Amino acid sequence: MFKSFWGSHEQQAQPSPQEIPTNSWYPPSVVSSPSSSRPTTPSSTSSSSFSVQRPADRPESPSHVSPAEAAGIIVLLKDKSVDELRKLLSDKDAYHQFLLSVDQVKIQNNLRDELRKEALQLTRENLEKEPQIMELRNQCKIIRTTELAAAQEKLSEIERKKEETLKYYAPTSLLHRLQEAMNKTDDESEALRRQLLDKEIDVGAFVQQYKKLRNTYHRRALTHLAAKTSVTG
Repeated sequence: MFKSFWGSHEQQAQPSPQEIPTNSWYPPSVVSSPSSSRPTTPSSTSSSSFSVQRPADRPESPSHVSPAEAAGIIVLLKDKSVDELRKLLSDKDAYHQFLLSVDQVKIQNNLRDELRKEALQLTRENLEKEPQIMELRNQCKIIRTTELAAAQEKLSEIERKKEETLKYYAPTSLLHRLQEAMNKTDDESEALRRQLLDKEIDVGAFVQQYKKLRNTYHRRALTHLAAKTSVTG
């Protein structure tokens, strides 16, 4: 008799498939056919399909719930009546209240709040350093427009002197200067010879100066020849 009464009461309380809310938070396998007023603990074959789902308007990728987490959720749900479970299925606020009471959700919310506080703190510190950052930017701008320009100008001058020095001591330049020095000494010797012919200088002074000029000329000529042979060889 008790069994018959319980069965008739269950049939009245059990909603038909058409009465099941379309925005249910749970899978159809859970809400389609409740077997009693108090849900039984899922067996090893059905516990894997029991999971809390978010509303249909918030799709997400399949979550990976560990057995320990699933067991914790089951402990929270197993003592609830059919009316309480039905309310969780149909009442969004009730569902969220239940969701916020889950330990895993509390932990995630606490972590989120801590990260938010750290982000706000970093933002405040960055805003406090804004005047210092602007000052450093102005200093960098001054350096670029003044000190850097002067340094670049000095570097250009050094590069120019370097090029001139390399050009001055280049083999071809040395040969050219030796040739010019030889020609100059030869011209001086010729001028001294004309002074002697014009009796503008005595023989003793002429011999002394002419000998010195010709020694210089021949020394430069030998140097020029050796340098030319070394370059061409």
